[in-house]
Amino acid sequence: MSTLFTVIIVILAILAVTGLFVGVTNDAVNFLNSALGSKAAPKRIILLVASAGIIIGAITSSGMMEVARSGMFDPSLFTFKDVMFLYLGVMFANVILLDLYNSWGLPTSTTVSLVFCLLGSAIAVSTYKIANDPALSMNSLGEFINTGRAMGIISAILLSVVLSFTCGSIVMYVSRLIFSFRYQKPLKRFGALWCGISFTAIVYFALFKGLKEPLKESLLIEYMSNHTFNSLLVIWLLSSLVLWLLQRGGINILKTTILAGTFSLALAFAGNDLVNFIGVPVASFESYGMASATGNMNMMMDGLKANVPANFYLLATAGVIMIVALWTSKKSMSVSQTELSLSSQNEGKEKYGSSLFSRSLVRFAMSINSGYTRIVPKRMQAAIEKRFEPLPENERSDASYDLIRATVNLTTASILISLATSLKLPLSTTYVCFMVAMGSSLADRAWGRESAVYRITGVMTVVAGWFVTGFGAFLIAYVVGLALVYGGAIAVAAVSLLCGWMLYNSNFRKKEGADTPAVEPKEQTGEVLEDVLSEVCSTMDRVNKIYDRTLVAVFKENRKVLRDMVKESNEIFYQSRERKYEVLPTLLKLQDNDINTAHYYIQIVDYLSEVAKALVHITRPCFDHIDNNHEGLSKEQVVDLMRVNDEVENIYNRINNMLRSKDFGDLDVVLQLRDQLFDTIAEAIKNQLKRIKAKETSTKASMLYLTILNETKTMVLQSRNLLKSQSYFLEHK
Repeated sequence: MSTLFTVIIVILAILAVTGLFVGVTNDAVNFLNSALGSKAAPKRIILLVASAGIIIGAITSSGMMEVARSGMFDPSLFTFKDVMFLYLGVMFANVILLDLYNSWGLPTSTTVSLVFCLLGSAIAVSTYKIANDPALSMNSLGEFINTGRAMGIISAILLSVVLSFTCGSIVMYVSRLIFSFRYQKPLKRFGALWCGISFTAIVYFALFKGLKEPLKESLLIEYMSNHTFNSLLVIWLLSSLVLWLLQRGGINILKTTILAGTFSLALAFAGNDLVNFIGVPVASFESYGMASATGNMNMMMDGLKANVPANFYLLATAGVIMIVALWTSKKSMSVSQTELSLSSQNEGKEKYGSSLFSRSLVRFAMSINSGYTRIVPKRMQAAIEKRFEPLPENERSDASYDLIRATVNLTTASILISLATSLKLPLSTTYVCFMVAMGSSLADRAWGRESAVYRITGVMTVVAGWFVTGFGAFLIAYVVGLALVYGGAIAVAAVSLLCGWMLYNSNFRKKEGADTPAVEPKEQTGEVLEDVLSEVCSTMDRVNKIYDRTLVAVFKENRKVLRDMVKESNEIFYQSRERKYEVLPTLLKLQDNDINTAHYYIQIVDYLSEVAKALVHITRPCFDHIDNNHEGLSKEQVVDLMRVNDEVENIYNRINNMLRSKDFGDLDVVLQLRDQLFDTIAEAIKNQLKRIKAKETSTKASMLYLTILNETKTMVLQSRNLLKSQSYFLEHK
């Protein structure tokens, strides 16, 4: 056996482990978000429940090799060499594609990724075979490829998106009408029956989606398949009785139902999607074994058509690796955060921006709502509004949404996936779970006028990413597959290095800005206030240093330093912007007698943001000017700016000394220095106007010079205001 194919087997083994990590990172959002978003239990408990579902689903999975073996191509028309390059191309493309989506924080379907990677790599190898066989033409491509599976996946995308969003909206709307946000009393009356429906859907889903294959010979599955309605009725009655007894014992049955749904979805994920991660490597190992037994590398791979049961130890090992990935992957939380941010009941900073489509859609919805208010009787509107009246701020938890919505998300997703499985419809688990969550958040009025535009943009970004997945997977796999079959060992080495570098860079390399901790919300008001005091001191010190280094770098036309200054000023700007988004939650925690403190706190945050903005408006134009190779500043301009820089440095030294010592006795001195600086800036502007009239300077240099002066004036003005507010803030604090 050639050493090349032994190396390929080793690479595929490594990629199989990597694929499990990347796949779990991507798909964890499916079974974690409802429990995480509602905070039904501590994160550790949620992960333990999901881990139990994963290991059981992994070791009971069966018949998973069919897609990788012969789902997208006819193996009897491919040699061992063809198949090995085909599978290697699939794994390279699949891992890279999913890793890119995880880095962007976007959930996607591993099934779509696998199918289209198989399709792209198979067409690449088929194209190579047709090109090297005079008896074949491109018309023969259909003999090599099974396109029916790919078309089924494409139709599943459309079906999943529309059906899941609609059902999630309807079920959530009805559920909220029944329970409202003050659901404790209605839950005591008929909560067991309602949760019994959810539990029935979850149990049925676990049996028919997660455990149907290993239990297909059992009398239970056979009876339930033949008597579905009676079976569901019995499960509902038994579930309702058990939940009623648990409720009488003081157990929160909503949390119990949510954890059961998390277990069920995790079980189905491991049992059905494991093929997406290890199916290709396992099929390649079997191909390697067949070729080694015969010693013929050119043998046709008819043996891949046989349905061979998966090895128990292999499945158990894969399950353990998936659990490790679930507990250790930080990117899984990033992917989960995307859905949580788009479905959160709480307002705050939005992850996505606005778009023309989202604005138009919101205006259209508002016009429909105007018609609704004119047609529906006022009394009915008032009754409905009361059911959707949110809890006051002091009664809300910090969860993204409540237990009712989490239960609806899990129940609706389980019902839809179970129904699709029984009808043999190819719905995607990822698409169903995500779109149900989006539909329920819309119906639950989480998308208000303050957030709807941004959240619609976010949903459209994710959905567009799903459609791009198929095209991207196909294209990457096709290019990689062609490179491998034509390049041989050299291409294998080159693509392996490239893929390894990408995965290392994405998962292990320390990112720029990693040392800058994210601004985390504080639990106590005192912590928030102390934090902003510390931030003001450090920020003003950094502003002074960045400003000085920026001017010196402009004088010397040092592009590298200017690029670094732009990065640092951007960091300060984004941190100050984050702080502004936390103003409202902080003020809500303040007591009534802290009004003066709150007033000055708002001023400090606002002035700090304005200082950071002015600094960015200095560093960015300076870098752009030098980066575009424009003419540098003249000697006269440099002299004027050096004088300005000296005065700015003197002002900031006094400001920083007062901030550190908390002794603001030199406030009037800073005011005098500020006025003196403004006179210097005014004189510098007059000098520049004379040079412009005399045509002694270029237009670009003049614009940069005036920009620096004007933004410097703004920066110092806001800094002095900030210092004044800081002194008042400390007095009242």
